[in-house]
Amino acid sequence: MQKFRKLQRQFVVEGVKMVDELLRSSFEVIRIYATENWINTIGKFATSGFANIQQVTHSELQRISQMKSPNEVLAIVKIPDNESERLIFDDFVLMLDQIADPGNLGTIIRIADWFGIRTIVCSPDTVELYNPKVIQATMGSVFRVHVHYACLPEVIQNNGSGLPVYGALLDGENIFKQQLSKKAILVIGNESHGISDAVRSLIDYPVKIPSMDSGAESLNASVATAVMCAEFRRGFWI
Repeated sequence: MQKFRKLQRQFVVEGVKMVDELLRSSFEVIRIYATENWINTIGKFATSGFANIQQVTHSELQRISQMKSPNEVLAIVKIPDNESERLIFDDFVLMLDQIADPGNLGTIIRIADWFGIRTIVCSPDTVELYNPKVIQATMGSVFRVHVHYACLPEVIQNNGSGLPVYGALLDGENIFKQQLSKKAILVIGNESHGISDAVRSLIDYPVKIPSMDSGAESLNASVATAVMCAEFRRGFWI
């Protein structure tokens, strides 16, 4: 539960791929629970010098796992203390305003990683980063993308780099017809309500992904993020 994660400053990472990504990162691993097969195959190479590994059976792993089908390994990880880190905007920054769905947040982090975006700033009421569903949906990208929680209007107003602020809005301009800045802030809003009024008032360039008049009201937040990030990054490839 979130309150225990905050109290203990720890979170859980599960699965062979996720733990492999974890062990390649700078995150501090507190303890690993793994099956004999994982320890004797992957573990003996991946955890050299790490002593806090406890062998468990599949049934024992299932009892402590939060996954429907646990697969061989679970790690307890220390939540890094990045609250004192100063936000430096010198490239492309994603801002997420009240994203509520864990799967969306995790997928957006994975999208950011794919497009080389290293900074995401979330509003305080965005779903918690260390929610197990968020972590799982990142597929390891959480270990490479810096995610911060802060008051978005304050961050935008204190943005010393003067980056232009784009916002995904249904009444925005066609993104495919814009001259987009390579260095910018892109705000993605809540799945149901969009961008809050306080943040919306600070957007310089409202943009949208035009539809083909199919009748669909909107795109999923993570899908819209992927399309827009691809368009912002297009200049790097052509």
